[in-house]
Amino acid sequence: MSIDISRDDALDLLSQMLRIRRLEEESAELYSQQKIRGFLHLYIGEEAVGVGAMRALRDDDNVVATYREHGHALVRGIPAGEIMAEMYGKANGCSGGRGGSMHLFSLERRFYGGHAIVGGGLPIAVGLALADKMKGESRVTACFFGDGATDEGEFHEALNLAALWKLPVLFLCENNRYAMGTAFDRHVSDDDIVNNPPAYGVHSETVDGMDVVAVERVVHNAAESVRETGEPRFVELRTYRFRAHSMYDAELYRSKAEVEEWKKLDPIEQLKERALGATLITGADIETIEQEVAREIEEAVQFAEEGEWESIDDLARHTYARDLS
Repeated sequence: MSIDISRDDALDLLSQMLRIRRLEEESAELYSQQKIRGFLHLYIGEEAVGVGAMRALRDDDNVVATYREHGHALVRGIPAGEIMAEMYGKANGCSGGRGGSMHLFSLERRFYGGHAIVGGGLPIAVGLALADKMKGESRVTACFFGDGATDEGEFHEALNLAALWKLPVLFLCENNRYAMGTAFDRHVSDDDIVNNPPAYGVHSETVDGMDVVAVERVVHNAAESVRETGEPRFVELRTYRFRAHSMYDAELYRSKAEVEEWKKLDPIEQLKERALGATLITGADIETIEQEVAREIEEAVQFAEEGEWESIDDLARHTYARDLS
């Protein structure tokens, strides 16, 4: 397949996807060592979605993510060390060690979670967009959610209100074909997600979520449309997770053969092949990126290991709204 991007773009796309892949692989190892506790949902296989979509947004846009958000947070600019420290539960984590894997947050980068509840970020995204509209701000609120969230009432409520009030929300559905352990076509009467938004007057489209170049192009165009019109749009990103739903998942609902078949569409390997074929990058470039990423992840783990636990004296902070200290 041809590839219509520059060398710099190819290097950055590959680097960002490898950063996510190696962070997630290291997180799985640390979870096995019980350095990371609680739930852990890995993004391995879906890197093209997070990287392509994030590159398509502006720095001042709002981002609302799901509980599988490590990749989004990393590409958004939250340092790998702060992400790892948060998963450790350390005070130097991006959420002060209070949120863990599913609740990464950065006000500075307008990254509003990390939400453990399926579909929980949808009404929050609508609220952020409403606030921006009332203040006359020209920004997009990008809201990521999975295919399982389209069963939730808040999905339909969010689409309805965004369309009714003409709010600048970009709905980004990461359809990885499984809502936890249930195949998509087993829990919906119409397994073509893009048929839902038009019922509320929201334009919808689909993109191959394993193709990072296609994701960036489609999401960029959709985001610019939202920015220009002030009205919502919907993009379905068809992707696949190579790992189980979470580290607790026995993964009995799909065959190993199915997973292996999807691994042939690995977004990282696809980009490598296309970029090498177009002589945009070399094997030496890939080796250099791998070394840089390995060093970054090693330093992130060290940052988490050396972090302090929150003082017991501070445990009551942020418990009540009136506590602004």
